[in-house]
Amino acid sequence: MQIAEVSEKYVLSQDTLRYYERIGLIPRVNRNKSGIRDYTEEDCRWVEFIKCMRGVGLPVEILIEYVGLFQQGDETMEARKELLIEQRKQLITKMEDMKNVFERLNNKISRYEQTIVEKEKL
Repeated sequence: MQIAEVSEKYVLSQDTLRYYERIGLIPRVNRNKSGIRDYTEEDCRWVEFIKCMRGVGLPVEILIEYVGLFQQGDETMEARKELLIEQRKQLITKMEDMKNVFERLNNKISRYEQTIVEKEKL
């Protein structure tokens, strides 16, 4: 699959895909005889994984570290697992914070709605 197809499939710009590869956020993509990137299913799984992780705010540096560990082989499985566990803990904290903010916003909106209804009755 060429970069334009991957870009469209994952709704990421071609520049973003090139950047992700350049900084090590996704493993190096093989190129065909013409020098054009030729994304395999495995490459696409990496793109999807990184897009998903970035979508919830995991830091680029952590993901680069994860990819680097993965490329070192099975002896890094424990380190990869620990890295993901730590990110999960941080994500749980963010989710709790977001839930609190969500509830606060709902309360604020409810108060506005009540005030508006009361003013309309006058």
